[in-house]
Amino acid sequence: MRNKISLLLLFFAGAVLPAAAQQEVQFSQYVFNGLAVNPAYAGYRGDGYLNATFRKQWVDFPGAPTTGIISFDGLPAWADKEKVGLGIQALWDKSGPQEYMSVSGAYAYRIPLNESGSRRLNLGLAVSVAQYAVTGNALQLTDPNDPYAPTGKISTFKPDASFGIYYYTPAFYAGASVLQLFSQTLDNSVHVAGHDREYMVIKRTRHVYFTTGGMINIDEHLKLKPSIMIKEDFHGPTNFDLNLFALVSDKIWIGGSYRSSVPLLKKPDLQSGLKRANAASAMVEYFAGDRMRIGYSYDFALSGIASHQTGSHEISIGLLFPRKQNGERVVSPRYF
Repeated sequence: MRNKISLLLLFFAGAVLPAAAQQEVQFSQYVFNGLAVNPAYAGYRGDGYLNATFRKQWVDFPGAPTTGIISFDGLPAWADKEKVGLGIQALWDKSGPQEYMSVSGAYAYRIPLNESGSRRLNLGLAVSVAQYAVTGNALQLTDPNDPYAPTGKISTFKPDASFGIYYYTPAFYAGASVLQLFSQTLDNSVHVAGHDREYMVIKRTRHVYFTTGGMINIDEHLKLKPSIMIKEDFHGPTNFDLNLFALVSDKIWIGGSYRSSVPLLKKPDLQSGLKRANAASAMVEYFAGDRMRIGYSYDFALSGIASHQTGSHEISIGLLFPRKQNGERVVSPRYF
């Protein structure tokens, strides 16, 4: 078992190589749906879990990103001792004339580290197919008769994959993941069949995520959950999120996040003198019964773009589907 884990860790380290392109899609409420940033999270809750999130970024800013994601993960009935988690996820993102859509499937092997299975080390892999597109109708052309300007929607499909490690106990978690593993081997051209022309789209670049957090019991009615996420693409500034949430009476989460960047690594291609694009979020998550979670977050920029838009809104809903099986099982509360 140690040899297998060591090989997977080496694979993870070898996958962390530079690639150039744009930042990965950003969600503020990823802290309540780890599958969005780590395929090893699949099956963490034990039961089936459906999550949907919609984000409208930089309201009133022309061409600002609009993003949606829907995912489902859980433990298959045939999983021996809950050692396998499966997940599926669909993502849609539109920024100006460019659109990105992807569908991915995740497999997580969940290694129990104690007799009850409440402490595990998960190893996850996801494969995906993505559609990159340019919508000509969204372009504002200087010359409306330009023969090289796209008309309608043109698109191309690309495969990709992600890998992750996720460790958790009832009161602590830590994870690392690499998204867009194949990005540096793919070009970002959309070719038009039957015509001697092509268009360039901004493809996603390889990203590495590190996440960790824990639960602190204050009393029977109040718990605190601090967490941090570091996101690195090896070309732009290193981004980090600092999060703090309070769980009141096991019914409602209230908290927020601060997002910024630091010059953590030496990057010769990074322009000097860049200002930090800081932002903050306020979030509330409400449990409407034992099987439904409803969430909302409001992000506000703390940089120069703040005067050109009115913040970002994000709503989410999560539904839990209890897993049918013989007998009863004791499940630790799922706080992460």
